[in-house]
Amino acid sequence: MTRIKTHATICNMAHITYQSLMDTEAMFRALADRTRLRVARLLFIAGEATVCELVDALQVPQYSVSRHLSILRHAGIVSDRREGAWRYYSINPKADSFLDELLHLIGDHLQEELLVRDLALFKDRLALRVDGKCMLGNDA
Repeated sequence: MTRIKTHATICNMAHITYQSLMDTEAMFRALADRTRLRVARLLFIAGEATVCELVDALQVPQYSVSRHLSILRHAGIVSDRREGAWRYYSINPKADSFLDELLHLIGDHLQEELLVRDLALFKDRLALRVDGKCMLGNDA
């Protein structure tokens, strides 16, 4: 049995409203998918990335990564920014403390083989950047 220490911010939300419950449900629905959980974990641990960098790390098709990023974005977990021809995705900097604590738990405690491999491939892919910018497409 895995023991996970939870903080008061997760167990005792100060002001529970209908909207906060809806937002929390959307967040859990988004993270319930294995690929989206993998994407969120990579972005949380290693920072922002382009779709092609995530495709190379996760070894799933581009259309799948794009769709999962869209769902994560609509759930408020991921945000994006444009820089030239690239769109960089990262964990939403405006995320509430509940999501932040949940992502810490995911990043710190989920260490199965697939997730460890994802992170290694992701770091290798990010190492190909030039001046901190993605310069390669899916053929890297």
